[in-house]
Amino acid sequence: MSLYRQFFDHKELLLRKVISQEKDYDPLVHMLLRPLHTPGYHTTLTSDVYPLVHPTHPSLLYAASLLNTESPEYVQRACDIIQCVLTLQDRDPDRDTYGIWPWFYEEPLTQMAPPDWNWADFCGKELVLAALLHGHRLPEELREDIRQGISCACDAIMKRDMGPHYTNISIMGSFVTLIAGELYGKQDYVDYALQRLEKLKQYTERLRTFQEFNSPHYSVIAIVELSKIYTYSMNPRAREIANDLLDIGWHMVAEHYHPTSQQWAGPHSRSYSTLLSNKIKSFLQIATDNRLFFFSDDDLEYDAEWYGSGCRCPEAYLNLFMSEESRVLEQPYYRNEDTGFVKWAKTRMTPQYTIGIFKHEIMWNQTRGLVAYFENHGAATYLQMRCLHDGYDYCSGVLSVAEEEGHLLLGVRFLTNGGDTHPGLDRIEGCIEASDFRLRMEFGGCLAGVRIATEGAKAEVEINGLPLRVDNVYAAFDELLAIDCGEQRDWNWEVTELEQRIGLDFVIYTGERRTLDFHALNRAAFLFSLAIGEVVETMPDISVIEEAGHVTARVVTSHWNRLPLELSIAVKPNDIHPV
Repeated sequence: MSLYRQFFDHKELLLRKVISQEKDYDPLVHMLLRPLHTPGYHTTLTSDVYPLVHPTHPSLLYAASLLNTESPEYVQRACDIIQCVLTLQDRDPDRDTYGIWPWFYEEPLTQMAPPDWNWADFCGKELVLAALLHGHRLPEELREDIRQGISCACDAIMKRDMGPHYTNISIMGSFVTLIAGELYGKQDYVDYALQRLEKLKQYTERLRTFQEFNSPHYSVIAIVELSKIYTYSMNPRAREIANDLLDIGWHMVAEHYHPTSQQWAGPHSRSYSTLLSNKIKSFLQIATDNRLFFFSDDDLEYDAEWYGSGCRCPEAYLNLFMSEESRVLEQPYYRNEDTGFVKWAKTRMTPQYTIGIFKHEIMWNQTRGLVAYFENHGAATYLQMRCLHDGYDYCSGVLSVAEEEGHLLLGVRFLTNGGDTHPGLDRIEGCIEASDFRLRMEFGGCLAGVRIATEGAKAEVEINGLPLRVDNVYAAFDELLAIDCGEQRDWNWEVTELEQRIGLDFVIYTGERRTLDFHALNRAAFLFSLAIGEVVETMPDISVIEEAGHVTARVVTSHWNRLPLELSIAVKPNDIHPV
């Protein structure tokens, strides 16, 4: 990997970032003060009670940024912030939360539900770089306090010993312990970091992809943290591993970029925004030396984490970002060596659109198991399939997809032991309380030139002249049939107008709040057909067979003269989700 070339003035971008945060600094607490923003778990704080909070990691990053400007007038503020945040760390080795920080000054670790052990990694990485690069500028007493804080964080990281399946934390923990070990002469930290990196390399190279597969947010974090290892470590083996993993990461990013829609093609294992955020666009623009141009230098959304990291896409992959050739990417992204179970991802790229699918995956709000991007008059329109429980993505819905040449069969079934809003933090134990439960084909982004028409169980969509068609081919939800006094209900598509989005909704239940007992349901499954482009004009027939506890949809005629497209899912909800 070649060293980063200065196509951008990173010091100027950093100074601009620091100046923009001046308004957020609270000199009374010595931390940033910002509006409360959470993913909905870990913290018990709510915005009505705590509209503004003092976050720990962003404050430490701000302190490191102040030091990185090398401006003498910023040193005292940086010291004040670091000293304040260090006081929030749990340094009692007898407690489970030893070595970690809370998310916010306002919420002690004992109040969090549960505490986030990742904060040893997130906060630790800012402290080790501050100590490594600027320790000589800090008071001796603070340097010693930082050393102790880093040591406690390293102990927490090593005790937790997160495996290679959690990509970004595996990398971060390696970085913290590696640099701390080199900085403070702690060989046990270095040995642990190298062992962890070796495990990550072995784990990643089995499938040649990260466990957090094709995640726009976490792929960037992984690349940044690996680049820091390559840039700052003195250990040749650590740098070699980082370089090898960077090659895997950059190849994944480059081959999934869809230049006509200017989006990161799916599927995404973890994503916080279906459309690319300005920050990720800025990262791609900087890392590709302006090959991807979204903003002028003045409008780039610079992240201080990137400063000094050396992030740059290898020359070998730069042209992939520009390729408009049609192609199909298909690969396993997870394999259980004990059971042999494999998860597959597939991406179809065409000049007009790209569609990404996971063949079997839960419908978590961070997962994009079916996501498509369409070029729409120089902008992007997206399509995402969701399962919504009272308006929030429902983790115990499982999406299965089969695809060929722009024709997809989609199946949704349900778990009895999965999560509600999160895969592991709020298990449903078979039942949920709901006033609304629905499936949604969500269209967002540029909605100019998007037309949607429904006719019962069929919906027709047009995006910039490209036709789509969605058909319901099987629907069963026994408990709700009983509500209708045993009469067969009609299952139809409805259009829901939302702010900057349109929902093409398949309503399973809406009404008085009630219990949905998935254990009691013998039949709860849905099958759909989604056709894009030319296949809409020659829609094949689809047969549906329900037998032996499964329902199977099969395309019985096919204009591409290949094996019939087929999808089979379990009808009864169960507590088996292979992993």
